[in-house]
Amino acid sequence: MDARLIVALSIVGVVVVYAVLSQYWTSRSTQWYASLPRPGWQPPDLVFALIWPLNFLLLAVSGWVMGYTQPRVASITFGVTLTGSVVFALSWAYLFYVPHRLGLATASLTTAAVLAWGLVSVAWVTVVWAGVMVLPYALWMTVASALSLSYARTVPEEMRQHRRARVR
Repeated sequence: MDARLIVALSIVGVVVVYAVLSQYWTSRSTQWYASLPRPGWQPPDLVFALIWPLNFLLLAVSGWVMGYTQPRVASITFGVTLTGSVVFALSWAYLFYVPHRLGLATASLTTAAVLAWGLVSVAWVTVVWAGVMVLPYALWMTVASALSLSYARTVPEEMRQHRRARVR
């Protein structure tokens, strides 16, 4: 099998795993999440429902292009940066929704956002339109990091402890 095809399929595979696992983790505590005091500037649920499928699609398409058409260094750098962002984003989903470790979750999501901006720059220098396609993801991760920080600052400790005690 062609090495470029392997890299492209691997990148798309990371995006698919991201979509599946993020759905799994974020659906773990829906009642708990619904009970949280929401920041006044939080977008409506419909925005979340629209942006995530769009992000996954754009990441998959840009990842395929970067993995299949670009030189090895650029494609591997894109894949590794994306994988890092995905690992930290999934860590956020787990930390936020399962043990409710909101501070650690925010640090994890912020790291994912920084890596997302790195992803934009890696793509931008080789295929400008692929960099543009990754922009919504980086922007959304930045907004999500700020939103996570708002939750970390405003959710009372007793709302965090309740679930943490049951996880142990």
